[in-house]
Amino acid sequence: MRLRIDLAYDGGGFYGWAKQPTLRTVQGEIEAALHKILRVPTDPASPESQAEPLRLVVAGRTDTGVHASHQVCHVDISPSILARAVGHMDVPPTVALTRRMQRLLPSDITIRDITPAPDGFDARFSALERTYVYRIADRASEVDPRTRGFVLHIDDDLDIAAMNEAAAMTIGLHDFGSFATPNPGGTTIREVKTAYWRRIPVRPLIDAAMGERYRTPAVESGLLCFTIVADAFARNMVRSLVNGCVQVGIGKRSLDWFADKMATPLREGSTGPIAPQGLTLEHIQYPPDDQLASRAEAIRAKRTL
Repeated sequence: MRLRIDLAYDGGGFYGWAKQPTLRTVQGEIEAALHKILRVPTDPASPESQAEPLRLVVAGRTDTGVHASHQVCHVDISPSILARAVGHMDVPPTVALTRRMQRLLPSDITIRDITPAPDGFDARFSALERTYVYRIADRASEVDPRTRGFVLHIDDDLDIAAMNEAAAMTIGLHDFGSFATPNPGGTTIREVKTAYWRRIPVRPLIDAAMGERYRTPAVESGLLCFTIVADAFARNMVRSLVNGCVQVGIGKRSLDWFADKMATPLREGSTGPIAPQGLTLEHIQYPPDDQLASRAEAIRAKRTL
């Protein structure tokens, strides 16, 4: 059977999502927990491990230092192995596995839910779109040192109108070769559906009518946020687009420069990625259950313009 796993993580302590032999990664931590809870040997040469590899497939790989408030992955597992999670609990196996994972995993990973996946579900290929948000505290923001793990501090005045003009150029089907690195045999052609910069309004956390002597602000009040939604993203694409917009926003680069980068998909130094800590994967959208398989089949095809 296939299980869908919904989760979140603070990426600051990880070398990205993808499992690596000697580095701490999100995939590595979760797979290690699965092996321990379900008592499947981690030695890939063992017969049981070969029969039950417990290998995760993720909706979107995040880079080193990038966070996720909503990530989705799947794992294929036999019902008999899954049943090992139950133990003395009088609950369904997926509920038991969810509880045990929540207890065993480190505090920078949270399992939100584990459920049987519907027929045709593929965490990566069935997804319709992904939403990322990049958060910046600029000179107009009130910098809160508590947010340094997920907000980038830039001591500059940013021209939001110009940055939104640049962001608008990314909407539609484009080759983002100037702002992304393709996977081997892959492409940097993606369809961006939404892309914009917005200042988060200053909102109180506590109602002033309650009589407090001061107004406690919501933690994101005043931040400058870039929201981008696309069917998929190539490696470093979001952080590189953010960097390009910021260069326009501080006046270092022109809108004509950004337009030229969009028109000529050539990777070079001025369009590299900005720092990772400001970026969070916020949402994965899937189609109705009866369209999951057809979506996965269609998205596997290599795209062209």
